[in-house]
Amino acid sequence: MAPSGSGEPASTWTFLTHHARVLVEIARDPHVRLRDIAARIGITERAVQGIVSDLHQEGYLTRGKVGRRNHYTLNPERGFRYPTEADLPVRLLIDIFTQHDLSGDDAPAARDTGAPASPVAGDR
Repeated sequence: MAPSGSGEPASTWTFLTHHARVLVEIARDPHVRLRDIAARIGITERAVQGIVSDLHQEGYLTRGKVGRRNHYTLNPERGFRYPTEADLPVRLLIDIFTQHDLSGDDAPAARDTGAPASPVAGDR
């Protein structure tokens, strides 16, 4: 990797894939719109649609409708895809990035939508 002052572009890699970021955004808000996910993580809505389709096909989430809006339910006990982490549930990743969302006083109100609670916030 080139030093930032060398005139060469800096590396743009990150620790989380877009799939992980989409999963976390859905964990934070099961009623989130795809366009809002796209705006938050900086990819196109079409890319988010493809990722949600991937996550659905692999059993990481299910989709349903609540009124005119989509509602997503996560399967946090599904294992990671890479063989060395396949025995670990994605709940571990979700919990890391949503812990602050679930610990505040406003968390119950934020999730109180009249719909079933996200399984991510379930008993441990």
